[in-house]
Amino acid sequence: MSANPKLSVITIVYNNVAAIERTMLSVLNQTYKNIEYILIDGASTDGTIDVINLYKDRLAQFISAPDKGIYDAMNKGLALATGDYVLFMNSGDEIYSPETVAAVFASAISGDIYYGETEMFDENWKSLGQRRHRAPEHFDWHSFKFGMNISHQAIYIKRSLTQPFDLKYKYSSDIDWILKATKKSSSIVNTHLYVAKYLVGGISKQKHLASLKERFKILSHYYGFIPNLLNHVIIALSLAKYFVIHKRTND
Repeated sequence: MSANPKLSVITIVYNNVAAIERTMLSVLNQTYKNIEYILIDGASTDGTIDVINLYKDRLAQFISAPDKGIYDAMNKGLALATGDYVLFMNSGDEIYSPETVAAVFASAISGDIYYGETEMFDENWKSLGQRRHRAPEHFDWHSFKFGMNISHQAIYIKRSLTQPFDLKYKYSSDIDWILKATKKSSSIVNTHLYVAKYLVGGISKQKHLASLKERFKILSHYYGFIPNLLNHVIIALSLAKYFVIHKRTND
């Protein structure tokens, strides 16, 4: 792998005219130039396509057509990708700064996976600070035992390690997708950088209970039912402790 690998950035969007331009510009304004930008729209009707068309000549691929959901749209993008690495940066989220991609690949040569930290933002694009699940110092396929501590927008994966998203999962297939790739990787690089800005309130939040059930099923598949059940007891205790501490801090 060269020191200047090609990155396929994939954005999926459906009826998000308020945020799509912000996301697109965070990709298009990168100082790193070896980027293939793929945009998959689910046949938006709210003006999103008009915004996309302002930058259409800077896109490697653009599809606007109905899909079967978020992961079906992601699979469309993945099938079009030709880069050495893939990154999903969905509408409403951003690559952290114009220098981020260059800094990620400068952090080490030829990693199978690069990852970093995420800053959270509310619907008014006001910072909520770092995620509660901070990125671990060292990451492997065991690292999600106590929660998804790396967000989907903060992980760059070598495309040869990826496979299509499993469409039987409606809300948490990204966890399964990351774990499959991670199990096959031998070099995982912690960039020690903030690499993404994440807009809270996506589909996993809107369908929170269904998402949690699906996540439990996925993690049980990888870690075993009983170990996963015990891990979730620890997660619940840790969450309770977190809220108690922060309640005291805010009082």
